Amino acid sequence: MHAQQLDLDAFGGVEAEPPRVARYAVNEAMIRNWVEAVDDRNPVYVDADAARATGREGIICPPAMISTWVMNGYRRWREVQALREAGQREDFAYSRLMSLLDEAGFTSVVATDVSQRYLRELRPGDRITCFFTIDSVSPLKQTALGPGHFVTLSKRYVDGDGVPVAEEDFRLLRFRPANKDG
Repeated sequence: MHAQQLDLDAFGGVEAEPPRVARYAVNEAMIRNWVEAVDDRNPVYVDADAARATGREGIICPPAMISTWVMNGYRRWREVQALREAGQREDFAYSRLMSLLDEAGFTSVVATDVSQRYLRELRPGDRITCFFTIDSVSPLKQTALGPGHFVTLSKRYVDGDGVPVAEEDFRLLRFRPANKDG
């Protein structure tokens, strides 16, 4: 496992994949769906008059919604899973890392934590791009789920003018499930 750890260390600080550009501009319909799904009743997200009463130009996007604008969608997820099952990968550092972990038996995943820093409010019409960096890959850790490696991704979100709007640290655990029989 030590030799493999050396290989994993090389991923720290590397661009994970090409920038993700939002498929859709920030929009009122998606904002409304989000606030209804999480039962957020803050009127600045759905009522332009209420938002203007707070000094804003109009409605704003819930800050925690930032990552939803650059999600690839389920079709893309199925494509990536089909590549994994075929033993293939894309030529991105993140794909190479996931392949190495798969080959070593660390095939299960759980998100462990996320921290976000919001730099400005998003408004309908903003178009978001996200830049992903593999911040670090931990040495092998023994967890309650099984042995694994924590992967930390740093994400930088910018608007259509390249102005930063949010930053995020996202950590996941890729693990080999613990044997429940022993």
